[in-house]
Amino acid sequence: MRAYFDQLPRDFLTVATPGAGKTTFALTVAAELLGRRLVDRIIVVAPTEHLKVQWAAAAERAGIPIDPAYSAGQGRTSEEYVGIAVTYAGVAVNPLAMRIRTERTKTLVILDEIHHAGDALSWGEGVREAFEPAARRLALTGTPFRSDVNPIPFVTYAPGDDGVPRSVADYTYGYAEALRDHVVRPVLFMAYSGQMTWRTRAGDEIAAQLGEPLTKDMTAQALRTALDPAGLWIPAVLAAADKRLTEVRRHVSDAGGLVIATDQDSARSYAKVLKAITGEAATVVLSDEKAASKKIAAFAAGDTRWMVAVRMVSEGVDVPRLAVGVYATTTATPLFFAQAVGRFVRARTRGETASVFLPSVPRLLGFANELELARDHVLGRRVSDEGDLFAPEDALVAQAQAGEAVSAELEGAWEALGSEARFDRVLFDGGEFGHAGEVQVGSDEEMDFLGIPGLLDPDQMKALLQQRQSDRAKKQRADTSDRAEKAVRAADALVDLATHEQLGVLRRELNGLVAAWFHRTGQPHGVTHAALRKECGGPAAAVANADQLRARINALRDWAARKSS
Repeated sequence: MRAYFDQLPRDFLTVATPGAGKTTFALTVAAELLGRRLVDRIIVVAPTEHLKVQWAAAAERAGIPIDPAYSAGQGRTSEEYVGIAVTYAGVAVNPLAMRIRTERTKTLVILDEIHHAGDALSWGEGVREAFEPAARRLALTGTPFRSDVNPIPFVTYAPGDDGVPRSVADYTYGYAEALRDHVVRPVLFMAYSGQMTWRTRAGDEIAAQLGEPLTKDMTAQALRTALDPAGLWIPAVLAAADKRLTEVRRHVSDAGGLVIATDQDSARSYAKVLKAITGEAATVVLSDEKAASKKIAAFAAGDTRWMVAVRMVSEGVDVPRLAVGVYATTTATPLFFAQAVGRFVRARTRGETASVFLPSVPRLLGFANELELARDHVLGRRVSDEGDLFAPEDALVAQAQAGEAVSAELEGAWEALGSEARFDRVLFDGGEFGHAGEVQVGSDEEMDFLGIPGLLDPDQMKALLQQRQSDRAKKQRADTSDRAEKAVRAADALVDLATHEQLGVLRRELNGLVAAWFHRTGQPHGVTHAALRKECGGPAAAVANADQLRARINALRDWAARKSS
């Protein structure tokens, strides 16, 4: 506020993290400019229809009545209104009409999430034409970086040390600063991996561990397999997220959760899974429904547990009670990820913590680790690969413009066969926390992290994560030592047995392992015994000696270890 009114510039770009109060700042500036008679009218430009309504409600509380139902061809609006709210798409439809309205009176234009003015060339040109004559322009964004080279209207660019032009903000307030000031919540990222199996268009069956190094296409197919509602990964992760929400609600009674889905069919399926887990119907928000905004408002004002949405709540929508999220979408761009996580960071009480569950995909884990980095819009940067941090958002924009029809990506080239979930690790404040080995969903090791209290300062959170990891590691070392001692005692006892008794013990152990292998793979016992004889040599188990039986036992254990890895 001081920076703005010391300069009173025509253009002012504010970059502030989601939840930092950009709306409050802009409306306070508007009220002051109206009071000083420096402007007479307000125009708010927002990315979505719902945000128009949200801006109008916030402006009303600030004593500035705004019409959210105005359309470019409407002409005049009621005299009761001091301003209007429109979308970037609406401005592009008839920029001349908006220009005429802007020219008639001294107008303040508030450009919310202005990076959207670069979503399409026509949008940027429309915004520039419509609002060039404005008396004042106040641009707001939480994510000013874009991957394309479309300059954002009314944003200043200056060459960096490398000579490449970058956007210059008049004021920047990032996530790190907001976290320091307790304005936003710290985010606890819960990453889940697991074994994925799918069939390619060629008919090949592929099995891979989610998160292990894979080609770009295989990573995408593994992620889609994990997010398939018919598999086991989604139910397990949603159940874990609901356990986390229950823990958070012990301290924050109205805390809510949000699942961000890829398409409408997935969203509805996830809602059914949540109903089975919680016994309570989840709110499903689809942007092509007329009641979408009302559903979001009702959820924000209520205390129900879960909402499921397809991008509708990914940017700008204010639901402060959201504390637990599940990132269950194949959209994996830095812009979308930052917007999605922004839904959970709005702090109300000191000590509140956000928890976001996500697949163990290297790209997403990278975004989570880079949450505190501030970025500018870079012009002229060559995009060399889709794995680049500045990968194009073109596909995302096309989806947003076309609606939320079922995704046709890889359609016909992929079929999910099965998935299972494993707790992988927790990411927090630049560090990673977890337990050695595979951690089963529903285990005590997983609950070490799901059961963390919902009200903790960042320092307390980090100390508790380190403590739980350390305590579990000590217990695992003690258990390993106990198992080793038992094995030694068992070996000593075996030596004391008569030969026929030793062979009997070893045959029972081998047969038990063969039976377990059958339950795991479906391979008949006789086939397994034959394969072991082929690998290790020797006669049938009934007449094999102790060394031959031990070799087969060790071989079968090696098979099981390789299949698990």
